[in-house]
Amino acid sequence: MSANHRVAVLGAGSFGTALAHHIALNNIAVRLWGRDQSALHEISDHGENRRYLPGISLSDSIEYCSDLSDALRDVTDVLIAVPSQHFNKMVEQIAEHAPGDSGVLWACKGLESGSGRFLSEVAEECLGDTRRHAVLSGPTFAKEIARQLPTAIVVASNQPDYALSVSQLFHNDRFRAYSSNDVRGVQLGGALKNVYAIAAGISDGLKFGANARVAVITRGLAELMRLGDSLNVQAETLMGLSGVGDLTLTCTDDQSRNRRYGLALAQGLSSQQALQKIGQSVEGVAATELAAQLALQQAVSMPIVEQVHRVISGSATPLDAVSALLSRSSKKE
Repeated sequence: MSANHRVAVLGAGSFGTALAHHIALNNIAVRLWGRDQSALHEISDHGENRRYLPGISLSDSIEYCSDLSDALRDVTDVLIAVPSQHFNKMVEQIAEHAPGDSGVLWACKGLESGSGRFLSEVAEECLGDTRRHAVLSGPTFAKEIARQLPTAIVVASNQPDYALSVSQLFHNDRFRAYSSNDVRGVQLGGALKNVYAIAAGISDGLKFGANARVAVITRGLAELMRLGDSLNVQAETLMGLSGVGDLTLTCTDDQSRNRRYGLALAQGLSSQQALQKIGQSVEGVAATELAAQLALQQAVSMPIVEQVHRVISGSATPLDAVSALLSRSSKKE
């Protein structure tokens, strides 16, 4: 593997850094690129991402590149680990600078800003539908990956051989990588779980207890399954790591930025104030808007998404949203 693969990781935040570190520990050549050159130099100088992964010593074999064209030179694979709103720009630059035969994979959990398209559609539009590409998703917190704690993910690709190849980049005795051909399903679960993590954070912030939290998770999964059915994704995918697995993780652990954002909203903070308090990208904010659009387009009932959208937009308080959900008429599960 070390002789055959050279990987560029684009994005030196918590997740990109953790993935680069993990790949390097698998004895695979890896370069890490970040938009903030001073922050990247600090990581390189100290061998540690003190802002996002404090106290974790990174592999000495990681090569740090502040120039994107240098980072993409002669690589076999490019891993995009930036907020989903920057995905389009990254793919355009990959098309310009990366070798034409390099595979492209991403760990972004979102949909295209504005249109709500799957990121795989964006990639195919820019790179061509024959270019090898893959998405990796699942219940993963960056700090736990960086600490080499047991983790499992799913890799979905338009080409089965490439899904297997990407799985081998990550797979070791602490990290289990499964493969899938359901590219859209893996992306859908990864994007929408953030919406329900916000809802769970709101519920817990209002001190509604464990019963309510589990109700959010369960009914959120029901909404996700309905939407997935309308988009012809595989139900097994949404019941797997990238669906119910990631949903459960982000709704129940405060390492989730989306959950912490919901907690802040429940404390009476506005959306902007909550984002400032988190201090990092909160993918669920944009995902909620796009999920609400998808629900309308597909004529799918998604009341939790609808109420989270109202709270984020400022048209309802958290208590108003809860009241609207609880006052709905009784129905068959």
